[in-house]
Amino acid sequence: MSFAELTRNSYQRGVHPQQWLGLCKLLVQQQDVGIDVSAAISNTILELYRLYPADPTLREYLQLALDDGLLSNAVFVSTFIRAARDPELHNGSTLDILCRLALNMHYTSGLSPAGSIIPLADSQVSVLSKVQDALALLRIAHSLPSSQFHHLVLSSSELAILLLSCVTDMSQVTAAQAMIYLGDANDVLQSLRLSPELRQVLEGFVLSLSLLMGDDAKAVRDAQMLHTMQLTMGKNDVLGANVETDTVTCGLLLQSLVACRTCDFGAGSDFEAVAVMTGTLRWTSWAPNVFCTQLLVAALTCVAQSSAKDDHESSFSLWRAFVVGRLPRLLLALEKSLEAHGTTEADWRAAMHAALSSLSQRSDLLAQCDVVARQGKGLDSSQDNSALHRSLIREFIQQLLAVGIIEYAFAVSMDPMMVNDSTARLQSEAFDHGCSIETYLDSRLTLDSSPEDTLLLLEKIRQEPGSHHCFAAVVQKRFTSHSTSLDLEHLSHLTRTLYHHDFALDILSLHLKISYLICDALEIISEYDCETVGDPQTAVSHLGDIVLFAEMVMAKFRISSPIIKDGKMYRTELLRCTSRVYQPDELSPEHKSAIATWYKAIFDSNSEGIDDALFRTTKPQILLQISATLFSQAALARQENRLDNDTLQTGMSYFLGPLLRWTLVGVIHAMLFEIGHRALVAPFHLSIVQTILCSPRCPIVVRRLCSPSCLRLLSSRRTQAFSKSPILDITVIRATCFQTLGVNKDPSCKALEDHQISPATRWMDFPKQEIREALALARRHKAPRIDVTRCLSATSPSKFLDLLWSELSVASSLGEMETCRRLATFVLAVPRQLSSAPPLLPIFMYNVLPYLVAAIDQQQAAEKGMNTQLLVTIISSALTAALHIEWAVQTVCEEQRFVLGQPSAAVARRLAADLRAQKNSSSTSATILQRLGSSSAFVTNFPVFVM
Repeated sequence: MSFAELTRNSYQRGVHPQQWLGLCKLLVQQQDVGIDVSAAISNTILELYRLYPADPTLREYLQLALDDGLLSNAVFVSTFIRAARDPELHNGSTLDILCRLALNMHYTSGLSPAGSIIPLADSQVSVLSKVQDALALLRIAHSLPSSQFHHLVLSSSELAILLLSCVTDMSQVTAAQAMIYLGDANDVLQSLRLSPELRQVLEGFVLSLSLLMGDDAKAVRDAQMLHTMQLTMGKNDVLGANVETDTVTCGLLLQSLVACRTCDFGAGSDFEAVAVMTGTLRWTSWAPNVFCTQLLVAALTCVAQSSAKDDHESSFSLWRAFVVGRLPRLLLALEKSLEAHGTTEADWRAAMHAALSSLSQRSDLLAQCDVVARQGKGLDSSQDNSALHRSLIREFIQQLLAVGIIEYAFAVSMDPMMVNDSTARLQSEAFDHGCSIETYLDSRLTLDSSPEDTLLLLEKIRQEPGSHHCFAAVVQKRFTSHSTSLDLEHLSHLTRTLYHHDFALDILSLHLKISYLICDALEIISEYDCETVGDPQTAVSHLGDIVLFAEMVMAKFRISSPIIKDGKMYRTELLRCTSRVYQPDELSPEHKSAIATWYKAIFDSNSEGIDDALFRTTKPQILLQISATLFSQAALARQENRLDNDTLQTGMSYFLGPLLRWTLVGVIHAMLFEIGHRALVAPFHLSIVQTILCSPRCPIVVRRLCSPSCLRLLSSRRTQAFSKSPILDITVIRATCFQTLGVNKDPSCKALEDHQISPATRWMDFPKQEIREALALARRHKAPRIDVTRCLSATSPSKFLDLLWSELSVASSLGEMETCRRLATFVLAVPRQLSSAPPLLPIFMYNVLPYLVAAIDQQQAAEKGMNTQLLVTIISSALTAALHIEWAVQTVCEEQRFVLGQPSAAVARRLAADLRAQKNSSSTSATILQRLGSSSAFVTNFPVFVM
């Protein structure tokens, strides 16, 4: 019996490893001396590993044989790295087990690599052959998908370093052999992301080989390498090239984090935002230094293409606040997440240092940032350019240093003048008061501070992004504390401060889940009762500021869906439906009684007005719900002459005071709705709108919330239905709205071109414009953006995806396949607020893909080939990205949830079944199935596609 038969039979019959070892020793005594026992045992077990990947029993067989000396570690290394070239052995866990076993035997032996992993008698030619095998193993390790269950790249790198250290004498190597070895080594250096240790050793090896080659040999080799690179460019795997010069992916990522900052996966969500960043890093397979470089370049690109206007959603101030004030903390959280999966702090710091060094060389990008900064700050054009870009970079470096992800020595080497920078005024003021900046801000945001002092403080905070995190922490702590204790006076002051300073809300949205503040506000508004309050009118006026704050936040950040906080669902209809006018049969007895009581108190000439008893008997929530109905009844009564104008004006004066002004948003929107519903034949409704909006007592926040809707209704062609009168002037209303929104426009103009009052036809074209604009930005090497949620509010998901495919098909025919892949992957695989946008990956695979396949089947050969390639690329890339993002959400957020609607494995399983069912009748389905099944990387992640 041979060693191969003994080992195979023992394993398959469940013989204990120790018993197997004894049988092997017995067989050694009976066999001829000339048999290579080590090679026979090693080859047999490696053969079994092909059939039983990562089997622990086989590992015990190897471990016992190595410990006993029956199997030499040098022979095992030689047979293992040679066998690793076999595709049947390409399993990450299996290769990592075998590689780690060889390394552990070497480290515990106490021997040098020459004598431990290679025989002492080995020739240098034999050693170089083993080095080639080790480099091949390194390529295999990088081609296999990364996993939290093995570290094959690390272990194969260690083995390559040990084998390279055994290359000591190259005098026996010919120039032709050196050319081959040099080609392999250079290919690894240029195509793989190597550890600094391995790169250093391999570069030394390349230098030694170069000395053996003459100029002619090197010229031939360079030509061969160029030819190989040209061939390789056309043979990328279906997963895509993942080129390391891409800014589209990170541009889309950052634009999404900022634009959707209040959503579950926006910048304001710590763990979810980091999960998306982690998933993107895994999907792209970039090394940390490459990812950091691309991320920072994309961040400055976003700054460079931002708007100098502060009231714009993509303003320079907002992007500066994100890049300087928020991004460093997200990068720190990303570092902590990666440390749990093998990336060390030193690796991450080295990556950040490399990224910043690369960024400092982008003078063109820094110059573009300077232009926007100068426009935003209103600086003179003659001012020194370098001072501006040093200031922007300096702020960023200071924050990276403050959070601890770069070293002080490196920061000073990047900007020696940083040590003399004293621009952080708030930090200096806090230091002068002997406290932290957070404590200092907490002491300044009090009831005792005058509005002027508070505004000055907020402007200082605005100008210093380094203070934004502390400001957000102070606000969150105060909001939670005051809400819990029902301290309406302090909470009213805080909310009034925030809704009067728009950028303060932007700061909060970048650093915390601002929707959680809405939850606290909703809880107070819905449950507050003035029945036992000593001064109900003061209490209601304080509560009104909380209502206006919540309405402002919900409108500014388009929050309409239910919010889930700590497992509890908070519905927003209480504040979103304040404009609803109720019919009598829709009201509860409590609401009917409240309407009768309040109507008599406000719109009855014989009434004595409002008193404390009225507030004690009516919950503020009910008053908020019935205000629109009260005004609707009053307008109707005025139209029918049951109510005179003086009484109507007196009633409206109550609502313009602090007691009831917090109900005005719903009132105005209700009047505007009824004006539109009555085809503009509602002069008294419009008179109410004019009286409230144009009154100097109308809160500015109410005007801001109502002006866009008012301008949409009062377009010039509609206002012809109204004749000018002493009590009604459309021009005055429009002028007030334009002034509120900061629009410089003649109120008597005939066209309304502002984006906030666009016609419906332009709104319906928004998805197509958004996709084309994203592709155009990518062509100009800008950071593309696409607001998927807003697109889905203008059209259905299937129509949007069909439109996306049409635009991508055209772009791919122009040679933009890689851009199309990344844009489609972002749309399909990046998670969004499920309550605002349905998951698009299942919709695309189940509903849209069959239609596309059927259409492609009917196309001509050239067009069919291009679209099939695009479809394969999108499917493979989107599913792979979804898999990595699912894993990142589970590990970073520590929760099991399907953020893309369904698990990627389930989507892949159904897709494979659908394609197989259609492959006989559809050539496109057969091609897609064949291409996906032929990709080893894709099949490793989705084995359901194994052919």
